[in-house]
Amino acid sequence: MSGPPRTALITGASSGIGAALARELSARGTTVGLVARREDRLAEVLAQCQVTAPESQMWVADLEDPTAAGVVADAALAVFGHLDVLVNNAAIPGVRHVTRLDASEVERVMQVNFHAPVRITLALLPSMLAAGAGTIVNVSSLGGRLGILNEAAYCASKFALCGWSEALALDLWHTPITVKLIIPGAVDTEIWDHPDADPHAGYEVDRVPADQVATGIADAIDSGTFEHYLPDMKPIALYKARDIDDYFARSIDALGS
Repeated sequence: MSGPPRTALITGASSGIGAALARELSARGTTVGLVARREDRLAEVLAQCQVTAPESQMWVADLEDPTAAGVVADAALAVFGHLDVLVNNAAIPGVRHVTRLDASEVERVMQVNFHAPVRITLALLPSMLAAGAGTIVNVSSLGGRLGILNEAAYCASKFALCGWSEALALDLWHTPITVKLIIPGAVDTEIWDHPDADPHAGYEVDRVPADQVATGIADAIDSGTFEHYLPDMKPIALYKARDIDDYFARSIDALGS
C-alpha cells in the first residue's frame, strides 16, 4: 500500500475474507476498524492486527439490524476522525431452491448483503467528500454476475451490489472518491458450512484461500481499475453474457436440477 498509513473500516471481519484482509492491511501499516457479530472471534482478529497497527479498533454489530450501519459509521468516525477506506464485505448465504424459499429469507439476505453496504456507504460518504479522499470497496461475488442454481436470494443481493457499485462509481466520477468492485470466486470460508443451507444445494468446487483474495483486495485499493475478479474468472461471466441459454444448459448439466 502506497502513501502514509491510513484507516480502513472492514465489515464481516471476524472470519474469512474480512479477517484475512484486516490482517493484510494492518501488516501494511493501515489502522483497521473491524465490524462483525461474533465478539470473541472479532477480538482474536483485532489482537492480531494490533501487533502492527496498535490503534486498530473493533465494533460488535449485527448488520441485519437496519440501524446498525449508521451506528457503526458514527462510532468509527468518532474514533478515527476520518476513514480512508470502507470495505463492505459482510455477507450471509442464501442457499435454497426457490420452491423452498421464503420471502423473509430473501429480505434477510438482501438486508445484510445489499442494504447494509448501501446504508454504511451513505453514512460515510459525506465525511469522505469533505475530506477530499476516500475509497469504497464492495465485495460482491461471481454470483453477482452469474445466476447460480439454488442461490436465488444470494445472487439477487450480489447482483444488486454490483449494479449499485457501477452506478456509484459513475456518480462519483468527478469527485476524489474511488469505488472498487471485488468479484471473488469460490473462496474457502465458513459460508460453505452455514447450518441453514439447503442440503439439496451442495456441490463441490475448487476454493481459493481467503488470504489470497485478501492480498488481491489490498492491492486493488491502490489500483486504477474498478472491477477485480479474484481469482480471474471474468471469462465465465463474459461467456454467460454472450450465450446465456448455453450457460443455463451447462449449469443444469453440471449441478443437476
